[in-house]
Amino acid sequence: MMDGPVFPDPNYRANVLAPLFETVKTHYADHMDTINRAHLVMLCETGILTAAQGQKIAAALSDIDQDIDLDELTYSGEFEDYFFLIEAELVKRLGDLGGMLHVGRSRNDMDHTMFRMALRGKAEQQFQRALDLAHSLIGKARIERDTLIVAYTHGQPAQPTTFGHYVAAIVEVLLRDAERLDAAMEVVDLCPMGAAAVTTTGFPIDRRRISDLLGFRAPAVNSYGCIASVDYITGLYSAIKLVFLHLGRVFQDMAQWSSFEVGQLHVPDSLVQVSSIMPQKRNPVSIEHMRLLASLVVGHCDTVLNVMHNTPFTDMNDSEAEVQQTGHMALDCGERVLSLLSSFIPSCSINSARISVNADQACITITELADTLVREEGLYFRQAHAVAASTARAVIANGQRLGSGYAAFSSAFTSETGRKTRLSEETYANAVMPDVFVARRDRLGGPSQTALESAFLDYENVLRSLQDRNSERAARREQANISLETAFNMLLKG
Repeated sequence: MMDGPVFPDPNYRANVLAPLFETVKTHYADHMDTINRAHLVMLCETGILTAAQGQKIAAALSDIDQDIDLDELTYSGEFEDYFFLIEAELVKRLGDLGGMLHVGRSRNDMDHTMFRMALRGKAEQQFQRALDLAHSLIGKARIERDTLIVAYTHGQPAQPTTFGHYVAAIVEVLLRDAERLDAAMEVVDLCPMGAAAVTTTGFPIDRRRISDLLGFRAPAVNSYGCIASVDYITGLYSAIKLVFLHLGRVFQDMAQWSSFEVGQLHVPDSLVQVSSIMPQKRNPVSIEHMRLLASLVVGHCDTVLNVMHNTPFTDMNDSEAEVQQTGHMALDCGERVLSLLSSFIPSCSINSARISVNADQACITITELADTLVREEGLYFRQAHAVAASTARAVIANGQRLGSGYAAFSSAFTSETGRKTRLSEETYANAVMPDVFVARRDRLGGPSQTALESAFLDYENVLRSLQDRNSERAARREQANISLETAFNMLLKG
């Protein structure tokens, strides 16, 4: 007996049920159909349903799939949600037999299975985008292996390195982020089906079989955890967040480097917009759009994570379709960032003339002069550092190029040590050349040719391993689709 107004309340319908219905239509309806088919195959294979019953339900599912036009479907309130709409369609066609498809399962395990199926597809696509970007960046790093740039620390010119060395650093972080994302995807790729509401079922279901039919790598084991655990969500969005948080720092560099005052990065016209009023302006706003989108990804991921904070360890709507949709927004923005960056990095170039000017004005090779004095003159490092610092101050004050500052250096050396330097003017000039600076940094991880070539091989090995893992997932999913289609069609034929 009803104790009040008929369900659903108009406000509840408008603000909860109708939006959720649209979300299911957009992201999950196809996955629900796949789950229905896989569950039916498993029920028949285990003898819970007869072959004849399975044939009738399979035919009804096929008819429903043909008859329902999702684009035209709107929430009427007649049924609580999309699941009950489909079940009602089955019952309308088959009578009580239509309800037998739900034996051994619940909306709880179905929901989390659908969420995982949607997430794994989008996550694998984004993972592949990240791998493609890493491949592109390795290629760019090889091309720019010897291209000198000014490296900045604390916003100030620091030392010379190469654009290839800088891009290689991005590659390393991106590959580590990809490894974290790969690990998170392994958790997403566990199947909750068979957990039912929370404690499995008394029917002799085969959880491994339905997991295989749905293309998961394995069932998620503990049935309580299948429904209560949200680490497949928090782990994935934590990993995704880090990808774009880290890329956002690169975008900051790109913005600084392309500024008029620094000018070491040239962004091609295809990625530059003009001012509506100032004809001299070249606005590399593509960088700003990537930075904005990366920040949106981080924000959406934080929303998902914050929603999970202090929620009960049980079945709850907080982890379901509403927040899942926010996660999809993160993934969609991420796709746009990775696509843009894949065009941006290969097409941009370094302004070598500006690098030369900035390097001289900021005396960025002075560290190598100090090192040379330790090696060639036998000075203690702090002595050598004092001579180098005095030399830099003098040439900057005189408006000289560092390479032309031998007299200033000689005076500083004598003042600090009480003797004349044994370095010739040629040796001095060679010590402060940017390409010499880079070539001498041939230790592991340095910017020299040999160090970088060794690093490139390591990156390619890691990338190959990650690509193999993603290919294995795709192959397993494809084989599962074939197996399910074959088994379902056998039911249809009887």
